[in-house]
Amino acid sequence: MNDSLRRIAHLDMDAFYASVELLRYPELHGLPVVIGGRNEHQPVIGEDGRRHFYRLRDYTGRGVITTATYEARALGIHSAMGVMKAAQLAPDAILLPVDFVIYRHYSRLFKAAVARIAPQIEDSGIDEVYMDLSDLPDEILALAKRIKQAVKEATGLSCSIGIAPNKLLSKICSDLEKPDGLTIIGVSDIPQRIWPLPVHKINGIGPKAANKLALLGITTIAELAQAELSFLRIHFGHSYSIWLYEASRGIDSRPVITDAKPKSISREITFERDLHPRQDRSDLSEAFNVLCIQVADDLKRKGYVGRTISIKLRFEDFHTLTRDCSLSAYTGDPILIRRAAGDCLRRILLKKRIRLLGVKVTTLCSVNAAIETAPWQRELPLMS
Repeated sequence: MNDSLRRIAHLDMDAFYASVELLRYPELHGLPVVIGGRNEHQPVIGEDGRRHFYRLRDYTGRGVITTATYEARALGIHSAMGVMKAAQLAPDAILLPVDFVIYRHYSRLFKAAVARIAPQIEDSGIDEVYMDLSDLPDEILALAKRIKQAVKEATGLSCSIGIAPNKLLSKICSDLEKPDGLTIIGVSDIPQRIWPLPVHKINGIGPKAANKLALLGITTIAELAQAELSFLRIHFGHSYSIWLYEASRGIDSRPVITDAKPKSISREITFERDLHPRQDRSDLSEAFNVLCIQVADDLKRKGYVGRTISIKLRFEDFHTLTRDCSLSAYTGDPILIRRAAGDCLRRILLKKRIRLLGVKVTTLCSVNAAIETAPWQRELPLMS
């Protein structure tokens, strides 16, 4: 379908984890709240019968923040920031532990509400979806408002929607008017709405590429769009330079995939500072455990198990290594994933500081198919 006829929407829940916590603890509305504590940071009921919350100033350790409310973000706090650093910025901010069980529950609720209106939906993560609205007869603004209202009624939460001719542009647009935003653009709006934005607003241009572009004098999408393809090829190679050239011009032909079968499920974290393998061992160990739990949660949510466990390390010099191992049986158990990932990690000589850590599970199979093809696995911990 011609881009001028496509209507692709990206829906992104607003500060999802934090917003879910505010439903549970409405007295925290309007306050800076940080999600990233441990289980011992659960609120407690005091002698006065009221809930008492941990504050960032009470935290000791080297954990990282998962997300924060917009009030906390206004104080300079952001995801992947060390909790101790955040405590220096906002010592009185509320600290809550991560609760993936309740986040997955609300994720299912909002996606079901969206699917009842726009069935051509691509699940893109726990808090976001793409929708192809091209074949729906409704006027686009009314349709978007109807979807937002349905999400609100199903969850009590707000979301932001971007609608554009393709997925790349719609994802950029969903972030332009957060929270509770609604942005609709066409191809003719790209020079005014998209080009003035910094290059990192394009999903796929990470910190490393953005820094490299900045060294070349390219900081905005407009400046990237003005760059010659031959110039980009010199610095970024053939495939990525073509993608940069097209993305800066709002070109993206990817379809909304409604029946996607994942080839892999992974999680990774880029640390705010490079971590030393010995001096920061506790930080690395905590992050490693969290990644394995998150991957297991993702597998369970999507109904898959896997047999190949991989890890990814990026060092301070940006050198990247991966290691993997295959298991004798499919699993989605976080303990088995952690054990296998640990075996992979022991095959890497750790001498340099670590910038990024990732865990991935491949050779996937649906839980039902795994049980049907290997009935003897019924007693094994396919899922936690």
